[in-house]
Amino acid sequence: MIIRKLGLLGISVLFGLYSTCLAQDDVEKRIENLISKMTLEEKIGQMNQVSFFAVDDKAIAQYSEDDMNTFLERMGIAGGQGQKKPSQMTKAEKVALIRQASAQMLDNSIIQPVKAGGIGSLLNVTDPEMVNKLQKEAMENSRLGIPLIIGRDVIHGFKTIFPIPLGQAASFSPQVVEEGARIAAVEARSTGVTWTFAPMLDISRDARWGRIAESLGEDPYLAGILGAAMVKGFQGNGNLNDPNSIAACVKHFVGYGAAEGGRDYNSTNIPPILLHNVYLSPFQQAIKAGAATLMTSFNDNDGIPASGNSYILKKILRDEWKFDGFVVSDWASMTEMIAHGFAKDSKQVAEISANAGLDMEMVSGSYVQYLPQLVKEGKVSVETIDNAVRNILRIKFRMGLFENPYVDTKKESVLYADAHLKAARQAAIESAILLKNDNNTLPLSRGKKVAIIGPMADAPHDQMGTWVFDGDKNYTVTPIAALKGEYKDVNYVYEQGLAYSRDKSTANFEKAKQAAASADVAVVFLGEEAILSGEAHSLSNINLIGLQSDLLKAVKSAGKPVVLVIRAGRPLTIERDLPYADAVLFNFHPGTMGGVAILDLLFGKANPSGKLPATFVREVGQIPMYYNHNNTGRPAPEKVMALDDIALEAGQTSLGNTSFYLDSGKDPLFPFGYGLSYTTFEYSNITLSASTVPMNGTLTVKATLKNTGSVDGTEVAQLYVQDVVGSVVRPVKELKGFQRVALKAGEAKTIEFKLTTDDLAFYGRDLVKKAEKGDFNVWVGGHSNATLKGTFSVTE
Repeated sequence: MIIRKLGLLGISVLFGLYSTCLAQDDVEKRIENLISKMTLEEKIGQMNQVSFFAVDDKAIAQYSEDDMNTFLERMGIAGGQGQKKPSQMTKAEKVALIRQASAQMLDNSIIQPVKAGGIGSLLNVTDPEMVNKLQKEAMENSRLGIPLIIGRDVIHGFKTIFPIPLGQAASFSPQVVEEGARIAAVEARSTGVTWTFAPMLDISRDARWGRIAESLGEDPYLAGILGAAMVKGFQGNGNLNDPNSIAACVKHFVGYGAAEGGRDYNSTNIPPILLHNVYLSPFQQAIKAGAATLMTSFNDNDGIPASGNSYILKKILRDEWKFDGFVVSDWASMTEMIAHGFAKDSKQVAEISANAGLDMEMVSGSYVQYLPQLVKEGKVSVETIDNAVRNILRIKFRMGLFENPYVDTKKESVLYADAHLKAARQAAIESAILLKNDNNTLPLSRGKKVAIIGPMADAPHDQMGTWVFDGDKNYTVTPIAALKGEYKDVNYVYEQGLAYSRDKSTANFEKAKQAAASADVAVVFLGEEAILSGEAHSLSNINLIGLQSDLLKAVKSAGKPVVLVIRAGRPLTIERDLPYADAVLFNFHPGTMGGVAILDLLFGKANPSGKLPATFVREVGQIPMYYNHNNTGRPAPEKVMALDDIALEAGQTSLGNTSFYLDSGKDPLFPFGYGLSYTTFEYSNITLSASTVPMNGTLTVKATLKNTGSVDGTEVAQLYVQDVVGSVVRPVKELKGFQRVALKAGEAKTIEFKLTTDDLAFYGRDLVKKAEKGDFNVWVGGHSNATLKGTFSVTE
């Protein structure tokens, strides 16, 4: 009777749940069976990650004579007592010695430890033949046959490079993010990589911090949605044992993006309520999406380094979130606790991290060196080590590595597949943000002569952006390459003006100005080289670097319309540049296909739809400035006193005593969620399904969105909420929904958002997440300064 009522769908769901439980039970039995056979040293070996190093013939072929000489001397195989000097050797002799030394190093540091069960994971092996060789050593020549998990930084593409994560976030599209991660997984797995260290879910409210490039922006809701999409893309939407999937690793746990002063690796001081409501939130969403692994961060928060913080690794991650994957340190972040002053030596590091719940150590070797002794001394229990090994083996089993650890080297290459390049192009289109377009300067007519100017117009390496280890600049389609190819019918003249973004020579400014004068319109490509953002690449000045602003002024002086295209790894302070550009199109480094994508936008083949995932400040001194801030007791009025308007000898309290800057006001240059289109959109007729919502109820918010322009376009409609009065101070606005809406010219649609009281819940003083009764404001619009407003109340 029950089965009849359930029907076929119900039977299918039940069978799926039953099968999943059976599969999980089988995995756990296999784990316990394997652990029962392992020696203590073999267990600790699983907790040890080593960076692969080998010098192959391809690398040797790129060595200069000086490189060879340096290698031989550093390795102690030439130039020492009783040894030939490199200068006395032929090139063939040097190559032979380098090959011999490299083979010996590989055997001593990798192969023999793998055979002994002393390594659980390797970093940076991307040659399929080498992957198979090493996996064979692990599977067939070690005592227990446990496969290696091969890690690699595959952050925004493997070979086909997508926009940097901050750029992907500008698309406000989970589909773009998931597809980009899926393509990265397919390409990486084809070479033997089985694990990536992404997504990075650090909330970043400071553009000085170089790793904002790798983030998904300043908002925890957006980062949570897109982070979950990235996890699904890497992991085959939950199918980890798919041979085209790789394990995701959400990082950096936790608070790394709040580094003091935007200086990388710096301390953070995030109080518990803020930690739970903002910084932990996207991580929890990624764990719910099935993220297999998690990485600790470099920073200490409130004096406790993340790699030794049992509160976040045990209480939150394991006890509250029920995470059953494994945790890896960041590169040497464990032994860096010595520099922090949190541990006196590597032995204490191993004790602290193991007992805190950190499962795998990346490269610093303290576990292998000291855990056996710590167990003997009773400072680390065998149960603690067994739990870490369980977590690691669980992921290896779920990935199917015990059954299939090898790479099919005969399989047709998927690298730079046409479908991958097409997807990367579309991602770059949807990630571009139109910030200004006076007098409809854009789109351009293909019949006009265009002056292409600037150091970023033909910079194939820099176009890919930060943290790219495997992308090949020879595949990058820059704007100039696109003008020579798909857009070869465009009449253009090209002058760099500056050789690179930091160039301080004005020698070619006159040529650039003449090029602009000879054309109907000038398109100036400025921004940052890839090396200026990413890890350890913080800046205290985030203006356009070098003499780029001066170049822009010189071009504008030619008297022709100027389009400024910026390609950077962070939000920049560009207020001073806006008067010299009639239109501004901002790209966070757009990847392999970014050049042709930008021409699609410039010439109207595509319409910009990107929105800012982070606030653009007027001046660096406004940082941190973000849309979802708390209100003060003295919020600034709409109009504030400007510095130049202050009367001489003005009274001390005559300026109003509210919260703003005398020299830069109260507002940013561009707010979170902002972005223009070649058409215009109008929001109207907001309606709410009820004026009161019971606890555990749902509210439907509707509004009319109309394309009031003459061309088709896509708008990212955004829903914001404010809890007017809370048990703790609540933000002035919080993003709670967004959707990309495509509209024909003149078309109107009713857009709809569902809002549950769970969406209104937050962590209060008791650190328990719950919604509170009271009054709420809700807005629908195209950015965080939306004005179309409704109100409702939550009741018991």
